[in-house]
Formats: sequence, structure tokens, C-alpha cells
Amino acid sequence: MGRSRRTIPEELLLLALDPATGTTAQPQSLDLGLAGAQLVELALAGRIAPDGDRIAVVMARPTGDPTLDSALELLRRRGSPVRAVHWIGGPRLGLRQTYLTHLERCGMVHAVAGQMCGVLPTTRYQATETAISREIRARLDNAIRTGVPPDPRTAALAALAHAVGLGKHLYPGNEGRSSRSRLRDLIRHDPMGGLVAHAVMDVQNGVAAQPRRGSGPGGGTAPRKTSGRATSDTAGVPGQSRRHGHGHGSMARVGAR
Repeated sequence: MGRSRRTIPEELLLLALDPATGTTAQPQSLDLGLAGAQLVELALAGRIAPDGDRIAVVMARPTGDPTLDSALELLRRRGSPVRAVHWIGGPRLGLRQTYLTHLERCGMVHAVAGQMCGVLPTTRYQATETAISREIRARLDNAIRTGVPPDPRTAALAALAHAVGLGKHLYPGNEGRSSRSRLRDLIRHDPMGGLVAHAVMDVQNGVAAQPRRGSGPGGGTAPRKTSGRATSDTAGVPGQSRRHGHGHGSMARVGAR
């Protein structure tokens, strides 16, 4: 897998970075989204494939990306397909920091040391390659405004951005309401991205999703109800994560200020 292409976890993290504060939006749900984005990237690389609501390894050959290969090896060791909701809901200590460090090493962000309340050390991350962030955002904007079905990578990125609650970060206020709605609707354009995005939302809502029935080529990607209420553009609020947020509270909170 060539490193000339940015991975979906990297792009999701760049979308979440606030250029004004250097913090990441929706940090708790973002941790889940990064784990889900790894699954989508591995699927696009031909290493895993959906099996109902489960994920199966179909090729164990490494991709050349150390972080993705670590996830691939963990999936391989399971020995049998694993439910996406269980994989995403598992502990992912340090995943967000791992990707921030990687982006810093690649020169796409730089770390800014600071203090909270004049005592506690903090680290903020500022994007240095702003053209890259603008290009990622432009792809989403284009898919939202034109209504043209996006490519699988953009569709998956949109699905994950909605799932972790980045809609209000990217398209704030009443004027962004229609864009947030269309961002949510893009979830239907990529079956794997839809499967993973719904699993991310299920984990946040504390739902042990039941295996889906009758899922055809595009099955399971349409918006559905979880926890007795319809999924909306507010899905992904950290406060909704109760049962399955293993380990997220112990992760270093990046850029608290």
C-alpha cells in the first residue's frame, strides 16, 4: 500500500482539528471513529471484507502502514470474523495520539506545548499543510452540494464524519443544517463505510447491534433508529457513550485549553 495516498484515519483526524484552537473536535467519539476508519482503509486495501455485521480477514499480507498492520494482525489473531460493533467498542488506548504523532512526523501538523491553568502541561496541534486540509474539506463539500455520488473513500469519510459528530464542527449553526443532513445521507453510498459508521453510532448509544437481515449490496447503510430514537446529526456526542467507551477516559486529552 503506497504512502502517497493519505489514509482515511489521517483524513478524519485532519477534519477534526480545529485550526483556531489546535484541539480535536469530539475527542471521545473521534477515538471510535479512528478505529472504524482503520477497518474501512483495510477493506479498501483488500485485507478485510464485511460478513454480515462482522469483519473477516481475507488477506493477511501487511499493507506497509504500521498502524493499519497492527490492527490487521489483531483481527487475524481473532481467528474468526468479529462483529464491527465489538471491534470498534474495544479499548484503543493512544490511537488518536498515534495518528497525531504520525501526522507531525509527516509534516502535516506541528505540536505546540502549553499549560492549562498555568500548571498542567498540554499539547495543541496546528495543521501546517493547510492545502491538504482544504482539499479534504472540498471533497466533502462537493459531494454535499452537487448530489453526485462520491468515490468510496469520500463516501466512507463522510459517513465517519457524521458518525463521530463532526457535522456541527464542519457545518455549524442553522445555516449548516441542510449540509449536515446531506452529510448524513452520504452514508448510503459506501456499504463498508455505512456498516462501520453505524457500528460507531451503536457503540456511542450503548447498543449491542443485532445482526442485520436482508442486507444486499447496499444493505444496512440507510439511516435507522437506535436506542428507540432516530439517528440525527447530533449522533456522536461524547455524552452518549456510556457502556463501551473502554479506555477512552484514560487517553491523554489533546489540547485541553
